[in-house]
Amino acid sequence: MRRIRIYQVLLMLSVAMVSYARDLTELVDTRQGTDSHFGFSNGNTFPATGMPFGMHLWSPQTGRNGDGWKYQWAAETMRGLCQSHQCSPWVGDYAVYALMPVSGTLRTDGDERAVAFSHNDEVARPHYYSVKLENGTKAEVAPTTRGAHFRFSYPKGKASWLVIDGYTGEKSFKVDADKKQITGWVNNQRFVNKAETFRCYIVMQFDSPILESGEWEDGVYVRFASGKHVQVKAASSYISEEQALQTLNTELGKDRTIEKTAKRGQETWNKLLGRMLVEGGTLEQQCTFYSCLFRANLFSRKFYERKADGTPYYYSPYDGAVHDGYMFTDNGFWDTFRSQFPLTNLLHPTQQGRYQQALLQAWHECGWLPSWSFPGETGGMVGNHAISLIADMWAKGIRTVEADTILKAYAHEAMNKGPWGGANGRAGWKEYFTLGYVPFPESHGCVTQTLEYAYDDFCAYQLARESNQELYKRIFGTTMFNYRNLWDKKTGFMRARSSEGRWYEPFDPLEWGGPYTEGNAWHYIWSVFHDVQGLINLFGSDEAFVEKIDSVFMMPNTVKPGWYGGMIHEMIEMQAANMGQYAHGNQPIQHLPYLYSYAGQPWKTQYWVRQIMDRLYNSTPQGFPGDEDQGGMSAWYVLSALGLYAVTPGTDQYVIGSPLFSRITLTTESGKKFVIEARDNSSENVYIQQGTLNGVPLERNYLTYGEIVNGGYLQFTMGPQPNKQRNISKSASPFSQSKPIVHN
Repeated sequence: MRRIRIYQVLLMLSVAMVSYARDLTELVDTRQGTDSHFGFSNGNTFPATGMPFGMHLWSPQTGRNGDGWKYQWAAETMRGLCQSHQCSPWVGDYAVYALMPVSGTLRTDGDERAVAFSHNDEVARPHYYSVKLENGTKAEVAPTTRGAHFRFSYPKGKASWLVIDGYTGEKSFKVDADKKQITGWVNNQRFVNKAETFRCYIVMQFDSPILESGEWEDGVYVRFASGKHVQVKAASSYISEEQALQTLNTELGKDRTIEKTAKRGQETWNKLLGRMLVEGGTLEQQCTFYSCLFRANLFSRKFYERKADGTPYYYSPYDGAVHDGYMFTDNGFWDTFRSQFPLTNLLHPTQQGRYQQALLQAWHECGWLPSWSFPGETGGMVGNHAISLIADMWAKGIRTVEADTILKAYAHEAMNKGPWGGANGRAGWKEYFTLGYVPFPESHGCVTQTLEYAYDDFCAYQLARESNQELYKRIFGTTMFNYRNLWDKKTGFMRARSSEGRWYEPFDPLEWGGPYTEGNAWHYIWSVFHDVQGLINLFGSDEAFVEKIDSVFMMPNTVKPGWYGGMIHEMIEMQAANMGQYAHGNQPIQHLPYLYSYAGQPWKTQYWVRQIMDRLYNSTPQGFPGDEDQGGMSAWYVLSALGLYAVTPGTDQYVIGSPLFSRITLTTESGKKFVIEARDNSSENVYIQQGTLNGVPLERNYLTYGEIVNGGYLQFTMGPQPNKQRNISKSASPFSQSKPIVHN
């Protein structure tokens, strides 16, 4: 009891110490990761200005219409401020239109109207972006969830034009000078499963008289009195023009100035960022943390709108109809199931419950669970990771859909192949069930597919076990061990096999592609998220397992392009990271440092996660070691800075690493506080010497979701040398399906 009372006093003191107001948005630079191009990614991001999970984001545009790189740090001219939904430059964008102030002679073409600018004249915050252009005009934008407030300032003595650019594809605009209004729609969609019904309806309301207007090839233009400061309120809808107007009135109707809209956005972001309040560390580390936390709260996108009475409804990108309820889109689950969703479950459980319903709605509307929605189903990448999302929510007590419905949808996904990309249903599903693996060369990426299918089957097994669905429990309780069928004991790698069972030859573990998606054999040993102990058993001992992990970091960073036929950006980024064969710039191996904690050497986890945070991340335009991918890479940093990581989504555990800051206060959605204190923390003192949870010694290498969201006090003492006697037993290791039961 005395320990508990001490813990309660410490918790109250900790909360009081960090309760002072801070403008955390000042620590966020939305240009983080924008110094990227086709051949090398420092994030492949754009300076997104928007609200948390907003339907639309807004970005300055330096690239040509249709160019995947919307904004590049190296660019010297600006073409406009555009509405964006881009997940990655590799998949393009949809529902885009742009506004560009033009001074003097009217120029509508993107190349001709582009104006030089300096990064010193930009302000790039979550709730506000502005840029002063070389010709004396200034463009500003402050977002709402489904709209934006603009202000364009023009120099005196010259004509003041505003060009509306409808981007690529079909579009239509109408200028009503009497109402000081522009209405219209664009249909520059990417992956909409009923493309013929898709439109993004737009309403723009001006505060200044329109003196002249006209049409051009890709949109319209209007002219205002010289030297004006013109404010524009804009909103978009996928349902109708009437809904767009209603949204404009609801979200922007009372805002007379852009400052008021920006202030409201600033308050919203400060409230969210303040739910993870950090103390200690350097200013640069704090900027990196909050810039990453910002990015981790942009995707998935709210694709639903609000009726006049506030009821949610949405246009479905899956069946082209309008439905009541919630819908979320724009997320590739291969990129995000590992980190972004486990973080979002901590921060936004109510939203995640709605997301769970939306996933099942997508299944009803197109016949498949999404794998990569943009905004409809694309089938992109590998695996059926919607089941990972749902199982992880279920394991954490977020349950808004019946398990039998989920399992029915997943069984259809696992035992069929859909009409879209490789992850729509399962490529090689028959062989996976009959042979126990996906064969090569019939299916490129077969090792990746087999390993990730097995993990997804584990997630289905977890749901079946928790809901007493015996049939599904038997089916997936067998196939979740299919990873064993690709283990080659002789070489110590997961390898491709033919349909006759022979190992594919020749084999070079440094060779990229072929059986491995965006990686090589060194990267895909470890994709047994659900059964790390089972993987250790294949190696034969903890010592052999740890030696293999050590080898990943100690190997030369040699790249053999192999099946790719040439260097791709992921290869170059791995070499630039200079951590051997560890390729943090892509998702498959990002959990690797945490696996030491399953094999009795948690101090190596502590060392390497701090190395990765310190060496591979920063808050600048060169801020990421590869594609950021819808908050996935940012969420890795945020969780790791807390000292936590979810190696096995689908369970309630977060593996302990090494906290970056001396103190972090996490405020849950219900208002409870979880404080993580790392005494004597520094760049040298990365090793945990001892730890307590709520005043009781912590003798394991993980926390549970409930321990975090119910509030508490986690305290570590840090030091410069590893404590090699702390938490090294199997009872201290995190969940594995094959972990032996230890009786105390």
